[in-house]
Amino acid sequence: MRWLLVVLSMGLAALAQASTTPALGSQSIDKVLVVKSERKLLLMNRGDVLKSYRISLGKQPVGPKLREGDQRTPEGFYWIDWRKTSDKFNLAMHISYPNARDAAKAREKGVPPGGMIMIHGTPLDEEYPEWYFHTLDWTEGCIAMKNADMREIWSLVKDGTLIEIRP
Repeated sequence: MRWLLVVLSMGLAALAQASTTPALGSQSIDKVLVVKSERKLLLMNRGDVLKSYRISLGKQPVGPKLREGDQRTPEGFYWIDWRKTSDKFNLAMHISYPNARDAAKAREKGVPPGGMIMIHGTPLDEEYPEWYFHTLDWTEGCIAMKNADMREIWSLVKDGTLIEIRP
C-alpha cells in the first residue's frame, strides 16, 4: 500500500510541476551540457541555454572517470541512449559512457572503464530527505538531480540527444 501512495504522490507532483514549468516554446533540446565545476546541467538549442538545473556528481568529482569504481563522473562527449524507471532512483537516463577514447585509455592502463553512468533522481528515503542529497556529491559517478527536475528532463530530452560533460 505504501508503494501505491508513493507512486500516486509522484504522479500528482509531476502534474503540479508540469503546470508550473515555463514553456520552452517549440524549441527542442539538441544538447545537454554538464559543467561539473559549477554543478550545472544545461538544456540547449542551437547554442542557446534554455534551462539550467543544479546537479550532484560522483563522490570524487574532480577529474574525468578513469576506471570502474573510481566514483568519478566522466568528461567528454556522449549520447543519451536509453532510459528506465528505477526503484532506487526514480527516473534514469543512460549516458553512453565509455566512448572510444575512454575505452582506449582504460585498455592502456589495463583496467575496466566502468559503465552504467546515468542521469537520475534522488532516492525516496524517510531517513534522508531529498534536500540532503541535493546539497552534496554522493553518486558512484552518475549525475543526480531533484526528482521534479528529473521528471522535467525526462519529458524534454529525447533518446539520441548529445550530452557534453565538461570539467
